[in-house]
Amino acid sequence: MFAKILIANRGEIACRVIRTCRALAVRTVAVHSSVDAHALHVEMADEAYAIGGPRPAESYLRGDRIIEVAKACGAEAIHPGYGFLSENEAFARAVEAAGLVFIGPTPEAIEKMGLKDRAKAILEKAGVPVVPGYHGESQDEAFLAKQAGKIGYPLLVKAVAGGGGRGMRLVSSAGEFSSQLAAAQREAKGAFGDDRVLLETYVTRPRHIEVQVFGDRHGNVVHLYERDCSLQRRHQKVIEEAPAPGMSAAARKAVTEAAVKAARAVGYVGAGTVEFIADASAGLKGERIWFMEMNTRLQVEHPVTEMVTGLDLVEWQFRVAAGEPLPLRQSEITLNGHAVEARLYAENPATGFLPSIGKLESFSLPANVRADSGVDEGDAITPFYDPMIAKLIAHAPTRDQAIADLAEACADVEVWPVKTNAAFLVRCLETPDFIAGAVDTGLIGRGLEELTAPAEPSAEALATAGWAFRERVEGRERETTPWVDLKGFRLNAPPVATTRLFHGARAVEADMPPEPSRFIHVESDEAVVVFEGGDAFVFRDHPPVADSDAAGGDGAIRAPMPGKVTQLSVKAGDAVTKGQPLLVLEAMKMEHALTAPFDGTVEELAAELGAQVAEGTVLARLAAD
Repeated sequence: MFAKILIANRGEIACRVIRTCRALAVRTVAVHSSVDAHALHVEMADEAYAIGGPRPAESYLRGDRIIEVAKACGAEAIHPGYGFLSENEAFARAVEAAGLVFIGPTPEAIEKMGLKDRAKAILEKAGVPVVPGYHGESQDEAFLAKQAGKIGYPLLVKAVAGGGGRGMRLVSSAGEFSSQLAAAQREAKGAFGDDRVLLETYVTRPRHIEVQVFGDRHGNVVHLYERDCSLQRRHQKVIEEAPAPGMSAAARKAVTEAAVKAARAVGYVGAGTVEFIADASAGLKGERIWFMEMNTRLQVEHPVTEMVTGLDLVEWQFRVAAGEPLPLRQSEITLNGHAVEARLYAENPATGFLPSIGKLESFSLPANVRADSGVDEGDAITPFYDPMIAKLIAHAPTRDQAIADLAEACADVEVWPVKTNAAFLVRCLETPDFIAGAVDTGLIGRGLEELTAPAEPSAEALATAGWAFRERVEGRERETTPWVDLKGFRLNAPPVATTRLFHGARAVEADMPPEPSRFIHVESDEAVVVFEGGDAFVFRDHPPVADSDAAGGDGAIRAPMPGKVTQLSVKAGDAVTKGQPLLVLEAMKMEHALTAPFDGTVEELAAELGAQVAEGTVLARLAAD
């Protein structure tokens, strides 16, 4: 086993690797950007070194700098985590050339599986069933449009170097092929530096099934069963679970054997995930499950596999990288119960899931489930990295119990003032179709309006806020009079008191109990925040000051977050209709389209293509018809 390793990553996965290292008595070296100098992974590691500026290209993607630090500090190996350089074949080769061990697959396997089109060609020859489509080299728009016509609509345009839903677009008809192709290529170029795409048949009721595989340097390959990652939003995973609901023994045998065959076809070493798409229109059947891609790294959702197998996959990574054989044979790997994972993001579902940035003044995760996080109270969420702040994982003997435990945990999340998707996760977990196991990748999209509708505080939450304001006022009054405690007094009846509060611009009446029953966080501006069901409800004792220049309402289109302008779809003088895309802002590795709030004319276009803009910057102004 290694004595010291460097972790070429940040956030939750860096902290996760450090925890296993501590159990194995392996010393850890963290690297960090300028904005991560006091991050949790830096505090947890035995050593830490600065490697550059805040943007990934200036720090976490600086392979040369990372290797330089590893050699200087005496690290023997580098763990890449996931994202950043984890699937970078050139980096893996450079690590080996420097005399260090890359804790991951061989550079050859990364190269073979790194591009979706090449991976499909290799595995199709190996007898692994692949999704029908076009996986060739030509990127000519006219040629791709012709191929799309042969495949038929709807279809998917996917970046060959993609992942996480980036560089992927659903095309419903020939008329929108050109614009969706351009959007996929633009996003792929920005995310991966490669704008090449492939085309695939779109399965109308798809389920996303993936198999965890492990190989060693002694020719052994095993699977650790399957995961279901079908609950997605815009092709990004939201809820993952293991094992997959409704998976028959025959279907499991077919998909796990195909995964092992895929791993053997490329001489795979280490942890990997073979991803499949299943046609769920008639249940899970082995002959209706096709290979999509292979991720040559540990996955974000690996904890659900750990929970149902009782294994530490990071420890397995270390042992395989150190030259040891796999710890267990296939017959020794068993399933135990059910596990479900939810990804907690710093984002606001009510505003189209725009990322939320700022300081975590209040940050509390539930204690009844496993919580893997890379931040702590007082840390800041910046616009430079992925907005995932934690993963919550529940494990129970049955799927129903695991879902119930996770829903309860998500409801107990307390984060402020950064917005999170905790309440959205609760609603997803409580969706009847999900509970019944009737899942597919379109489930969230079909119920998105209901899943993201603003919640109303309960009478209990109102009472708690009222109690907090009453205590604040009476605390001041007690200094001057002894009669304060008679407020709400009635002869021969329990004391009752009511106060008028404002939830946003709406006035509400709160009946106050003698004691509060919910956690309260009091802001510096004397508002009161009550946490309930994963939401954070803000109350004041006065109406909010009206914004004379509110975003959108007066025609001012403002940047909802810091970002880069990557597309301008209109110019000054253009007539626009409500909902029409005006420009695209890229932030936190995702594109966000800003649209017209009403029918009108573009009076001014202040945004410039390629410009970095701050939150609140006026990018355009519209005049209403």
